[in-house]
Amino acid sequence: MAKVQYNADSITVLEGLEAVRKRPGMYIGSVGTKGLNHLIYEIVDNAVDEHLAGYCTEVLVALEADGSCTVRDNGRGIPVGLHKKGVSAERVVLSTLHAGGKFDNDSYKTSGGLHGVGSSVVNALSERLSIKVYRDGYIHFDAYEKGIPTVELKDGLLPVLGRTKETGTEINFLPDPAIFEKTRFKADWLKSRLHESAYLNPRLTIRYENRRPGEEESLIFSEPDGIVAYVRELNGGKEAVHEPVYFKGTVENIEVEAAFQFVDAFEENVLGFCNNIFTQEGGTHLVGFKTRFTNLINTYARELGILKEKDTNFTGADTRNGMTAVVAVKHPDPIFEGQTKTKLASADATKAVFSICGEELQLFFDRNLEVLKSIIACAEKSAKIRKAEEKARTNMLSKSRFSFDSNGKLANCESRDPSRCEIFIVEGDSAGGSAKMGRNRQYQAILPIRGKILNVEKASMDKVLANAEIKTMINAFGCGFSEGYGNDFDITKLKYDKIVLMTDADVDGSHIDTLLLTFLYRFMPELIYDGHVYIAMPPLYKVVPKRGEERYLYDDKALEEYKRTHSGDFTLQRYKGLGEMDADQLWETTLNPENRVLKRVEIEDARMASEVTELLMGSDVPPRKKFIYDHADEAEIDA
Repeated sequence: MAKVQYNADSITVLEGLEAVRKRPGMYIGSVGTKGLNHLIYEIVDNAVDEHLAGYCTEVLVALEADGSCTVRDNGRGIPVGLHKKGVSAERVVLSTLHAGGKFDNDSYKTSGGLHGVGSSVVNALSERLSIKVYRDGYIHFDAYEKGIPTVELKDGLLPVLGRTKETGTEINFLPDPAIFEKTRFKADWLKSRLHESAYLNPRLTIRYENRRPGEEESLIFSEPDGIVAYVRELNGGKEAVHEPVYFKGTVENIEVEAAFQFVDAFEENVLGFCNNIFTQEGGTHLVGFKTRFTNLINTYARELGILKEKDTNFTGADTRNGMTAVVAVKHPDPIFEGQTKTKLASADATKAVFSICGEELQLFFDRNLEVLKSIIACAEKSAKIRKAEEKARTNMLSKSRFSFDSNGKLANCESRDPSRCEIFIVEGDSAGGSAKMGRNRQYQAILPIRGKILNVEKASMDKVLANAEIKTMINAFGCGFSEGYGNDFDITKLKYDKIVLMTDADVDGSHIDTLLLTFLYRFMPELIYDGHVYIAMPPLYKVVPKRGEERYLYDDKALEEYKRTHSGDFTLQRYKGLGEMDADQLWETTLNPENRVLKRVEIEDARMASEVTELLMGSDVPPRKKFIYDHADEAEIDA
């Protein structure tokens, strides 16, 4: 083998926005639908920052008929004067990474866009972008293609389109199809995010318009009651234990705002935000809130004699079971983990939330004893159930007949490198047999299950842990599980990068997918949030023409298209189930990474997560089935 030279000439320097186009996932998380929608959020967040600075009251977000998106605010407008680089400040902001007005506290007291890469990243990943800046009595204009300016400047300044009394910034951009898997923005996710922003900014009005043919829609998001209204909406349809509790305070320039309400349900829904950014993975602000709340409830429970001297304290999960809460902080200089800002890491946020939570809730509970007693009653009930189920779990797992390896059907892969490995959850022994013979044993594991697994939402913990199929999955994945009364889950111990649900392409198969997703969402939600869960898409048909190559077709629409473009001189085979495929066919269509179609299960944001929880966990079966059908059609594709 010829040696490859590695010297100074091997080092590549990516200039300007070229780095963004080369590695877009580093800046927006992915090049799927989630990353695509993130482009809009970056621009909207800039407009919201203008609102937080006290200069913007309205934002318009429009999905245009040509597939582009327009974001218009009535803030101050991006500065257009001559920058020390010799060009308009607008061009510096739009074409230079780490350039912006948010690196000090003079222009923006708090901001969601702190890395100075938001607008420039959107520019770099757009086929075209145009901007109008309404400022100083004029409309200034600039345009770009794939991040490269297309407008000639005069003495470094932008051309002027006309005069105006308005102020603000209007950006229109069309995502680059060379970068993204899809370039069609997901309207439902966008509406959810905009509504969320309205809850977090009660004095901001957000107008949404969908101008795409056949989808025309116009909405106004305005929530003067703020996060109290948000909590009410999250708890819609549930039996509330008390009215929402709200408090607000500031410590060392960190503003803390929180609202919570308990409902008659054994689940916890605590959402965290920093500078209007949903911190999906939580962070230090939620640590402060949860820790102080648990301390307070235990202290009051002992003062009221509800917890005796011999009693152990309530756990954090006990005190929060039934709680829906929104905790929002505004931090002048926050530290996030990663550009997509999914987790807050600022240590001073813990101290600030802990302090404000303690002061404000002590005042509230001292004046509202009945609300306090109702919350402690929820903790008491939770603790009793937790102890009973912990005892049941201990008894079960200590018996050999409840061993996690009880079904004995897992065909593991040879590799022990989790980043390479994938496990297929297969319906039935017949399909499992074909999959075991057809797989790549090096990195593909096969776990057959028998029919429809237990609906975990309707079952008690002892029944869940007694289910052989569920126990085998927990053991196979290797990362433990979490539930309302404790958390043994550790995603770093996950044995497989991909968990693929591979069931028949029929109603029964979809129902099994629903039950499996309910189990994963209830006991291992991090697997879904971190993008490890996929749904396989086996073909429905095989067509064999007398001349030409045979083809696999994945739905009725593909079959109709094939019939329109081919004569009737072909043989059609319909697969009723995976068990009808031999090992070679299963490998070629569903297992082989070169040919297969996998659809990744994703949950976008706080409100969507809550809605999906209702769909997956509720007692109504039809909504859960609909989720699977809808999700399979629109989820990310991993080809």
